[in-house]
Amino acid sequence: MVRRTPDKDRSTVARHATLPSPGPARGFLKIAGITLGVVLVSAIAVAAFVVTDYFNRFNDGAVTLEGAPEVEPPSISAYPGEFSMLIIGTDECGAVSTGLLGERCSEADGGILNDVNLLVHVSAEPRKVTAISLPRDLMLETPECTLPDGSVASATSKTQINSIFQRAGLSCVAKTVTELTGMEIPFAAKIDFDGVMEVTDAIGGVEVCIGGDGIRDSHTALDWAPGPRTVSGYEALQFIRTRHGVGDESDMARVSNQQQYMSRLVKKIMSDEVLTDPGKVLGLANTVVDNIDPSDQLANPVRLAQLALSIKDVPFSEFVFVQYPVFEDPDDSDRVIPNREAAATIWDALKAGQSVQLTGKASNNGGVELVDPAPGTDPEAPATEAPPTGTPSPRATLDPAISGQTVEQETCANGKLR
Repeated sequence: MVRRTPDKDRSTVARHATLPSPGPARGFLKIAGITLGVVLVSAIAVAAFVVTDYFNRFNDGAVTLEGAPEVEPPSISAYPGEFSMLIIGTDECGAVSTGLLGERCSEADGGILNDVNLLVHVSAEPRKVTAISLPRDLMLETPECTLPDGSVASATSKTQINSIFQRAGLSCVAKTVTELTGMEIPFAAKIDFDGVMEVTDAIGGVEVCIGGDGIRDSHTALDWAPGPRTVSGYEALQFIRTRHGVGDESDMARVSNQQQYMSRLVKKIMSDEVLTDPGKVLGLANTVVDNIDPSDQLANPVRLAQLALSIKDVPFSEFVFVQYPVFEDPDDSDRVIPNREAAATIWDALKAGQSVQLTGKASNNGGVELVDPAPGTDPEAPATEAPPTGTPSPRATLDPAISGQTVEQETCANGKLR
């Protein structure tokens, strides 16, 4: 018989030690710790994949803005200081809009027009957002612009703003707007018909208000009764394109109606309904990346997050949409020219970092009507009105020729039956 050696007979645990009991709580914590570690590693891996995927998709074909100011590399923090961004909406038909609009797209002459031109300025702390719409019928001088292939588009003495993209691209639109406004533009982006539909779909639609007699416009196939209406997809595109169904049927009336849509879009995106829904946030991010053509300084998902962090806490009373003031063009009654004296009150306020006080109408051309204005948004309020919290600060009074609204205000399309 084989005898055990003394070492083999010896217990591996001290005879007088108290052994811990591996109860269910200890087992659960161990499993939970492993699970948490796996989840964290997986989340980091997924986040890295998403960011890399976004960067590769968004950076493809990014446009360099001629003469744009240098900016610091993006970081996960709010953008330091003030900045301006140009957003243009083109009448370009994508796969979805071509199927819906058919003849409108097939009969196009191949030119792509920048019919929507929006200059968005975000101030340094305390943050304020001012979005200035430039009418598509605005006639301007344009500077000499270098094209991506190295060729040069000559300067012009008078050109309609919505033809600049077709002639010389996004960079030239930004350069022209900089010369008009005196505001440096480090970031710019283009969105087309399909993009408008996709963005609205991604957040579950936007509720707009139809006032007046309702909207009936054969040009955009609209026949809507008065009242609230949630629009998404093709209906959102129809709503922002309608011109003959609102106000005096001018482009300026259409711009005012577009501002109603954009104001309500801002409210929806910044609402808990969207921001607390990870699926919607991720879906919106995907939609932006897939449907917006950015300038090179904007073509980074971290930069997008940085700019978003800069405006996430801006109160609706400090988020203002205004329309660039104009005169009728003496050479063509269907076109307009800049009212530079009135516009100067906008640029002076932005450069001084001041809140703006609207004194004009919600729409000079009857595109929208103001309904149930929120407290503190009365156009007749004094120029020294205090912000909702904090120390009172002076407000810059804009010229009465400048129409617009704050996001806090409610407007309805001044519809008409045509």
